[in-house]
Amino acid sequence: MNEPLYRVENLKYSYGMHFDLDVQELVIQHGESLGIVGPNGSGKSTLLNLLAFIDAPDTGTIYFEGVPAGPDSLEARRGVTMLLQVSYLLKRTVFENVAYGLRLRGEMRDAGERVREALSWVGLAPDKFARRMWHQLSGGEAQRVALASRLVLRPKVLVLDEPTASVDRQSSYLIKEAIDRSRRMFNTSLIIVSHDYLWLNTVADKLVRMEEGRLIEYVAGNVIHGPWEETGERLFAKHLSDGQVVLSVRGTSLESSAILNPSTITIALDPPHRESAQNILKGKISNMSDEANTENVLVEVVVAQIHLNVRITKSSAVRLQLVPGKEVWVVFKATSLQWV
Repeated sequence: MNEPLYRVENLKYSYGMHFDLDVQELVIQHGESLGIVGPNGSGKSTLLNLLAFIDAPDTGTIYFEGVPAGPDSLEARRGVTMLLQVSYLLKRTVFENVAYGLRLRGEMRDAGERVREALSWVGLAPDKFARRMWHQLSGGEAQRVALASRLVLRPKVLVLDEPTASVDRQSSYLIKEAIDRSRRMFNTSLIIVSHDYLWLNTVADKLVRMEEGRLIEYVAGNVIHGPWEETGERLFAKHLSDGQVVLSVRGTSLESSAILNPSTITIALDPPHRESAQNILKGKISNMSDEANTENVLVEVVVAQIHLNVRITKSSAVRLQLVPGKEVWVVFKATSLQWV
């Protein structure tokens, strides 16, 4: 296919005096997984609504498979389905919830098989859950049923807004496995907003960051928000709740955010004594996960109130005997933080 799945040009959307979305260019390829990060209120959900053709931009064009598209484009809308952070189920059985989209589209001939397949993908045994009523589900189960109701449609694009925010780690893992399978089997493209950076790094091919309605840059890393304090050594300092301090080269402002690439951080079992890096911080591993399409492991280390994702090789993780719950030291230079 010569045309990308999405091509966005000069996209603008305004809420009035308080917020404007301004995306000059964005390209998403067929089968690609794009992660979107950024602070609350930066425009992430607004962009998702535009890419899902729920809302229309004030100006600019969204090309879908080379054709200008919007809320009135039936073919484009049928190719895109969206899963919200909190998905409300119909007051019906699990089977009827998952089959609802197929019924609307008149595709019920093989609905039973497709519903069972979709439930299996999200880790819900069809024989056990198909006849269960909506109110008999836990929060994680309900979210997975909602995901199954999207996957059963075999969409070209699956848009997910904070899909793991209200579920446990096991459900997060099952959601990842299900959407990965959809990519493999149907070349489904993923557009995902999430604050769970570790999980997002395992499913996204690339990340884009939003700030005040604009795409700043593609990143794959940690975001450390202000406020910062200026030191007498031409550095910015962020004091953490446990007394530790993050040091960075001077940023754009004391209220700015800095991005720390996971590949610029190292992990040590003891505090290094001959290390030139200004940041040597003690933390505890909270989670580990294989990174998508690489031989690396992403290790989430909690340092006071900050969650840092560290990218290391699988062999290094084995050599250091890293496991969740283990106390470690994270080491990085003040020059490693990039300002946005």
